[in-house]
Amino acid sequence: MKNLVKITAMFMFFNLALLISAAGTNNENERKPYIVYMGELPERSGRKTMEDDHHDILSDAIGDERIARESKIYSYHRSFNGFAARLLPHEATYLSKKEGVVSVFPNTIQKLQTTRSWDFLGLSDEIGKTKRNLKVESNLIIGVLDTGIYVESPSFNDIGFGPPPPKWKGKCARAANFTGCNNKVIGAQYFNLAGSPIDLLTPVDVEGHGTHTASTAAGNSVRGANLYGLAKGTARGAVPSARVAAYKVCWSMGCQDMDMLAAFDAAIADGVDVISVSIGGPSRIYFEDSMAIGAFHAMKKGIMTVCAAGNYGPDTATVQNVAPWMFTAGATSMDRQFETDVTLGNGMRAKGISINTFSSKKHMFSLTSGTLAANSSSGGASYRNASACEEESLSKKQVKGKIVYCLGSNGQDSTISENRGAGVIMSGDDNYSDEVAFSFLIPATVVNQKDGKKIEKYINSTRVAKGTIHKSRTTNIANAPFIASFSSRGPQSISMNILKPDIAAPGLSILAAYSPLVTLTGDSTDNRFTLYNIISGTSMSTPHVAGAIAYVKSFHPAWSPSAIKSALMTTATPMKVKPMEAELATGAGQINPTKALDPGLIYEMNPGSYIRFLCKEGYNNTMIRIITGGKHLHDCSTLRARGFDGLNYPSMHIQLSQNSTKFSASFFRSVTNVGSGKSEYEAKVMPPPGVSVNVEPKKLVFERPHQKRAFKVVVKGKFGEDENQVLSGSLEWRDSSHRVRSPILICKSLYQP
Repeated sequence: MKNLVKITAMFMFFNLALLISAAGTNNENERKPYIVYMGELPERSGRKTMEDDHHDILSDAIGDERIARESKIYSYHRSFNGFAARLLPHEATYLSKKEGVVSVFPNTIQKLQTTRSWDFLGLSDEIGKTKRNLKVESNLIIGVLDTGIYVESPSFNDIGFGPPPPKWKGKCARAANFTGCNNKVIGAQYFNLAGSPIDLLTPVDVEGHGTHTASTAAGNSVRGANLYGLAKGTARGAVPSARVAAYKVCWSMGCQDMDMLAAFDAAIADGVDVISVSIGGPSRIYFEDSMAIGAFHAMKKGIMTVCAAGNYGPDTATVQNVAPWMFTAGATSMDRQFETDVTLGNGMRAKGISINTFSSKKHMFSLTSGTLAANSSSGGASYRNASACEEESLSKKQVKGKIVYCLGSNGQDSTISENRGAGVIMSGDDNYSDEVAFSFLIPATVVNQKDGKKIEKYINSTRVAKGTIHKSRTTNIANAPFIASFSSRGPQSISMNILKPDIAAPGLSILAAYSPLVTLTGDSTDNRFTLYNIISGTSMSTPHVAGAIAYVKSFHPAWSPSAIKSALMTTATPMKVKPMEAELATGAGQINPTKALDPGLIYEMNPGSYIRFLCKEGYNNTMIRIITGGKHLHDCSTLRARGFDGLNYPSMHIQLSQNSTKFSASFFRSVTNVGSGKSEYEAKVMPPPGVSVNVEPKKLVFERPHQKRAFKVVVKGKFGEDENQVLSGSLEWRDSSHRVRSPILICKSLYQP
């Protein structure tokens, strides 16, 4: 059982747990949390508050005012309209049919999904080498929905910071173990009205994840940051002068929909400029998805929400957080890896991957294998796999003081540690073994299967097998950047012709601030505590994109979320990927923040663009009226979204059924000149093999800044008889100094109709 706990802790940042429904019971007599979403805030008149309205609606559904009062958990009333309450199934059904209600859906629990990374992206810490607009940057606020924050970290020191920006309307929660905010971390709140009783209600980060993501986006420059000597350098965010507002929504049981919606409700009203959310779960239709709802209302107020693509790769059709008004981030590598070598008594040296902070001082330990150390007693563990070092499968006498070789890489350090072993060598049998470096409880490394067989052969060839596990060392990766194998891939299942993820950013072995209130591994038996830690996941790529957005916004404060999104997508660096994945893994490519300052042209969208898109997606007039607040008359019969996908998106995507061969689609797009003056752009098409891509007109002439020009892209072709399911190409608009690139991707759907 402890081994299972260890495995779960290892993948806390990798979002490998399936979505858990908190309302997944058929018991008609048991109340479960539901969210009642009611769209835009209505115009108020009279003395009744929104909370009063919510109480009246709930009382009507339940039929008892006292039970209604006890059942309500949250009222969402600062940025959008809705509430969370404990309901019986028939009450939820009743409310779903009530006028003014968009959706009623069960509360679910979602899961959590840097010294060198910003330098690797070309964003230097030296002011002379990188353009910085410090005055505007200091007025930017990045809202982080996560596990809270450790304000005492050097990454959040407020020396030199002035008071919070005047626009800030947030607050700092009071809690017994919380020292308070400062002029760097200007807000810290927690949301857990129906959470686990074992959690201490405080915005303090006791898991490390929230501190890590916040510092990646906007941490101060801290020289000499490292993890026990590894990755030593200057840790910082993209915008070190920006402010941070932390919203703690993730607890021991996970991240609940109703808490996340409460945090969105607060963050939007508080005045944040960007929202970073490294959380995810299986995709749902937009207005039964707390992330999509919160991000939609943030977009309407000019706030971009960045979300993690998920960590279910390398399988395709696993991408999460797919609403087009979100910015969805996949994970890439830097040019740095952490290798942990093994030396055997026969002189063999094998390269492994891990983050090993322990030093053996070249001492050679006795070496055995799980097979040889099997527990031969009849204590009921005979069904355990000793070769994989499963829990209860090993003899403590045979393990004590030895390094043990185990098949697989599923957290066997717990088992070996419990049996007083000196270390563990694991042979990778999954997609993470050759690139994702984990920290372990004891000296440990993960070698490839080929070297694993050699190690086992040596162990079986002598009675005095010896070995040592060296402390990790930093090495360079020649083929960087590459897409991380764990990063979730498209295509998506909600809006089939919107390409997700949108973009990719570093998410592999990222050093950033950490909370010393949790051990290095998160295991209670670990005695290592640190202010900086190395973690991997799309959780780490998300704040990189959020920081890049804030960086671009510091130079273009008037740009809309879609304008900044377009700038980052069309200037991204295309990546080499496997033919069967193409942009399904990387979106437009790896972010290039400095290049995005001058994109030349932008694909812009406003809230009305998304309303037309929702009409095309099948949302009716009544639902649109509620979502938008009814302030403008919206008739889907007159709001026709042109083109194949119905949006002015910076990418173009066609998703076909498995039995389709031929395809033809028209994409209608417009671009806005954000250059300095007159310019002329010419279309350069890199079509997929065997595909016709026709652009009309082929030239766009702009007489002045902010001028718009429309064009049409017609894509025609067919799939060949080979097994290739993905066809990849691109369109670039080029002038003398700009390359405005949009990926064009055609794939066969992996979803059943």
